[in-house]
Amino acid sequence: MRLNEIKDNAGASKKRVRVGRGIGSGVGKTAGRGHKGQKARNGVAIGGFEGGQMPLYRRLPKRGFSKWRRKSFNEVSLARLQEAVDAGMLETAGEIDADALIASGILRRALDGVRILGVGELKAALNLKVDHATASAKAAIEKAGGSVTLIEKKVLADDEAKRAKTATKKANKANAK
Repeated sequence: MRLNEIKDNAGASKKRVRVGRGIGSGVGKTAGRGHKGQKARNGVAIGGFEGGQMPLYRRLPKRGFSKWRRKSFNEVSLARLQEAVDAGMLETAGEIDADALIASGILRRALDGVRILGVGELKAALNLKVDHATASAKAAIEKAGGSVTLIEKKVLADDEAKRAKTATKKANKANAK
């Protein structure tokens, strides 16, 4: 192979269409934009305009919502915990929290908390201190001889007042029926 023999594969590079270069090119004069009007000009932003008709995006109903400040949990399955114990990465002695899971390599980084999922089988007795655990995960951990301690988050006084107000409203509504 020589430098003068090097070339791209067939079809690897495509030449740009040069518009507005005379009638012989096939895309001369109006350059494929038709004649006059808003769309023949530069910087057109008509978007969803349907000539005065109610646009499709406004005719369709709104569905669902995105929770504001949604928490993102690290999800760990029982099978993953058992793999770590079998590999010797996770010690069964003592309390296992998010820091211990990061140190053992099960988690890369701590998010808003740790959630234990009941997927897989657990044989080792582990004492976990986590933010959330599914009912099946709790049952499996306790069956293996371990325990689950749930971390209670601090609730602001304003949040507590709102919760109390909502609870009284619900109670009044139930009593009215």
